[in-house]
Amino acid sequence: MNSLYGRKKERQQLEEYYHSGRAEFVALYGRRRVGKTFLVEEYFKHEYAFTATGVIDGKRAEQMAAFRQGLRDIGYTGEMPKNWMDAFYELSKLLELQMKKQKRCVLFIDELPCFDTPKSGFVHAFGHFWNSWCQKHKEVMLIVCGSATTWMIENLIDSHGGLHDRITHEIHLHPFNLHETEEMLRAMNIVWDRLAIMQYYMVVGGVPYYLSLVEKGESVDQTIDRLFFADKAPLQREYDRLFASLFRRPEPYLEILRILSQQRIGVTREEIAKAIDTHENGHLTEYLKNLEKCDFVRYYYSKNKKIKKTEGLYQLTDLFVIFHNTYLTKAITDNHYWSNHNHTPKLNNWYGLSFERVCMAHIPQIKHALGIDRIGVEYYSWRSKDSTEGAQIDLLLERADRIINLCEMKYSKGLYSLDKDEDLNMRTRMTDFIQETGTNYGVMPVLISTYGLKSNMYSGGIQQQVTMEDLFKDVD
Repeated sequence: MNSLYGRKKERQQLEEYYHSGRAEFVALYGRRRVGKTFLVEEYFKHEYAFTATGVIDGKRAEQMAAFRQGLRDIGYTGEMPKNWMDAFYELSKLLELQMKKQKRCVLFIDELPCFDTPKSGFVHAFGHFWNSWCQKHKEVMLIVCGSATTWMIENLIDSHGGLHDRITHEIHLHPFNLHETEEMLRAMNIVWDRLAIMQYYMVVGGVPYYLSLVEKGESVDQTIDRLFFADKAPLQREYDRLFASLFRRPEPYLEILRILSQQRIGVTREEIAKAIDTHENGHLTEYLKNLEKCDFVRYYYSKNKKIKKTEGLYQLTDLFVIFHNTYLTKAITDNHYWSNHNHTPKLNNWYGLSFERVCMAHIPQIKHALGIDRIGVEYYSWRSKDSTEGAQIDLLLERADRIINLCEMKYSKGLYSLDKDEDLNMRTRMTDFIQETGTNYGVMPVLISTYGLKSNMYSGGIQQQVTMEDLFKDVD
């Protein structure tokens, strides 16, 4: 069985870079547990000319010791290097002894940000190593990984120092979509149906490590109880570990995420600023950008008044973060909480909110199902500023053929039944949208649901449908 699931695009990229015939510097980044190290090690089968891994939360001496161990593995017999310039000089000399023409010399440095301890000079020395030695040897393929996404972007990809424009390729590894999630679970012989797979996805998202914790023979409810609510549950402390690995000062990020987790729809920067500690307002834009880069938050547009007027909104999209802030911040002592509350209104409401987030993460699949993946499409949300009821639409697809698809996202465990009140609400939202935006585009309602729409006297207004089956499609 191939243990490398999904990642078709990323594997193709690594293959292309490996055979490029020139020196390559590849930065691979993404959130903790997303499978960065696994991708590199499975693709290259541990066949490296040199590899070293930074020590999470390690001090300077520990980082240097970890690097020296990598040097020893390829023949180094000297003392501990005095500094990073000496360490990289020793590495270059060892590599020259084993390099062969026309054969790739793959260097893999994992958890690179860990090596950059305060006042260590690591970044300067690393940049010198690439500039003075690596890029002069076309056989070299240097790959670096790091969970600290903001460090990777600021110090490598968007560097203004010695590594400015030195990265030849960057790969941002995102969580799996539903298709890739199903592919991995099927390979693990997990026999859940698609509703169960999506329910687990609503809790953990498409993070491969969390998916790997599913055990055969368990229901999805039993899995969630074991991982989150049981005594000494494996993922009880994962939230704090996640953000400690991403940010050196995670507190303001956790506060922003706590605020966003309370909002069903996106909120403006100004609304966030009013809710957080005023001492952090000066850094708020930086924090929000970093959360966006790490796949926790999406920034998107809300069309108001005239159709061309835009206002940016921030929305929490990471399903694991939403789940944690909804359930795991409370003192729940029931070890079988999820199983015991499976059919309660509270959990059904939560599934409804999470289903909307799942849909937002699968817009390519929605476009494909609607047959509009070959034409230009802009997507955004809308919040009424005039309606007394505060009408809102989370997803609108504005098409180049002058059609706007107004998407209603509804979770249910069977066919969705549209009743009189919801039919009226949908018509009211559409009317308010047309009147307030002044759009002259045609507006067509679309229902996105798990199993489709039950035919009744109110179903005729829905012109197109997208189902859970469509969300599982493999769409490029």
